[in-house]
Amino acid sequence: MFDYGHFKFNSKQELFEKAIRYWNPDKTRFWQNAGIDLVIDKREGYCLYDMDGRRLIDLHLNGGTYNLGHRHPELVETLKAALDYFDIGNHWFPSVARTALAESLINISPGMKYAVFAPGGAEAVDIAIKSARYATKRRKIVSIVKGYHGHSGLAVATGDDRFSKIFLSDQPDTFIHVPFNDIAAMEHALKGNDCAALIMETIPATYGFPMPLDGYLNACKALCEKHGAMYIADEVQTGLMRTGSMWGWQAYGIKPDIMVTAKGLSGGLYPISACLVNERTGEWLNEDGAAHISTTGGAELGCVVAHRVIEMLLRPETMANVHSVTDFFRSGMKVMMERHGDIFTGVRQKGVILGLEFNHQEGAVAVSRALYENGVWAIFSSLDKRVLQWKPGLLLSSGMCEEILDRFDASMPRARELLKAGAS
Repeated sequence: MFDYGHFKFNSKQELFEKAIRYWNPDKTRFWQNAGIDLVIDKREGYCLYDMDGRRLIDLHLNGGTYNLGHRHPELVETLKAALDYFDIGNHWFPSVARTALAESLINISPGMKYAVFAPGGAEAVDIAIKSARYATKRRKIVSIVKGYHGHSGLAVATGDDRFSKIFLSDQPDTFIHVPFNDIAAMEHALKGNDCAALIMETIPATYGFPMPLDGYLNACKALCEKHGAMYIADEVQTGLMRTGSMWGWQAYGIKPDIMVTAKGLSGGLYPISACLVNERTGEWLNEDGAAHISTTGGAELGCVVAHRVIEMLLRPETMANVHSVTDFFRSGMKVMMERHGDIFTGVRQKGVILGLEFNHQEGAVAVSRALYENGVWAIFSSLDKRVLQWKPGLLLSSGMCEEILDRFDASMPRARELLKAGAS
């Protein structure tokens, strides 16, 4: 019996059956078929525990939601204390919590003027697109082939066909997709002077973290300026110190017109996201501040937690640890490639953002399962299954870094077995 107080299950199998019946049949069956029978139970720090009690080191972090770990004690206490005073709040009125977080975000985001809040990244992307359209009086949006910006009405149209066509949200005349790192294609898309914006993850996550070529992002920004389009930086997975800078765009020396942050801003405890706009793209807030409304956008409890998240990220010891973890995995993965180069063929890295390349179309799927069986959870890239997303936490200890590398090394023989079985 698994008794959680508010609900109970007789067995893990009963949980799976009810998840298929009441929640999401395809997702549940997908992971079962992939040999991943994870149902997350207890969680703390950078560890997850299955319903059966098995410990896993979390290198998925739900896209960076748990940058600071699961249920970080300082953030838990912050939320508990906030509950003594705050609730969601009322979106119509000025708010002490919302204003304090907005000020903190603007202070760490040069060039930005206002913060507009939402419950999640996709809605924040919608706000970004609407703000660009307001500023330019244009409709077309350019994004990257195999890009990903969420699943809401506008955001989903910027992403891969897998996510847009199923809901009839693909709009090829309005949402234009160009290959990443192809500046000629980008210029072709923008040269008509009829695009409202280019939206791009600084390093596309769901595509497996391909790194921008030298000068590529700067060239894209220059093309936006030349052709009157706004540059929207999606920093949902690349922001909040993951590149070694607060925002990924800072690490590449560019300045967007609009940016989006989410996931890690919540501390993994209370949903919150933000769209930050510069003076031009935020002018609608002076014209009609109710043009975009979100009842739970900028929920005051989430603002208090996010405010503390920013404080923690700005501490010198956090920045120092990010650099230490970065250096450890840069050198450690070089050794792993030397040991396992028959299947492990490349590393894409910027800070603690890593994409591990394997020489098989489904290589990262096999490696993900092998790691899972050896106590590490890291997910393959949905849109390039040769690449494993490897996302160390910002506060990882040296001991856990070493344990992770040891478990990676121990997982490679099993990965070879799975790849061989899949090929036969």
